[in-house]
Amino acid sequence: MDPLQASMKIAGSGLAAQSARLRVVAENMANAQSVAKTAGANPYSRKTVSFQSEIDRASGASLVQLGSVGVDRAPFRIEHDPGNPAADADGNVKYPNVNLLTEVADMREANRSYEANLQVMKQTRELFSMTIDLLKGSQ
Repeated sequence: MDPLQASMKIAGSGLAAQSARLRVVAENMANAQSVAKTAGANPYSRKTVSFQSEIDRASGASLVQLGSVGVDRAPFRIEHDPGNPAADADGNVKYPNVNLLTEVADMREANRSYEANLQVMKQTRELFSMTIDLLKGSQ
């Protein structure tokens, strides 16, 4: 396979993986203050993503893809709030194990990786265009 096509394929797989990562981060942030619907039940659990490498048989390139979406096993944050409908018999409420600072850091890293892959695609497209212009000029 042409190296330019391989670079487009690799960057495209990176875009898809980081896009999925951003969706998980957004879900975590949206549920950071969610509590359980019933007293004493567990609230939303933070989700984590893992990536895995996959070899593209046509090009021999190593692509990245979303491996799995897991659940963070960190303990829930507990606050005393006896008036909350989700409070247990002792008046404690379990809040999600989502740390907004961690999520913002993950979001920024995913965003930068997404932008880097997008830049690779733009540069590759420009190289395609330059190659076509060179071929037109030589005829």
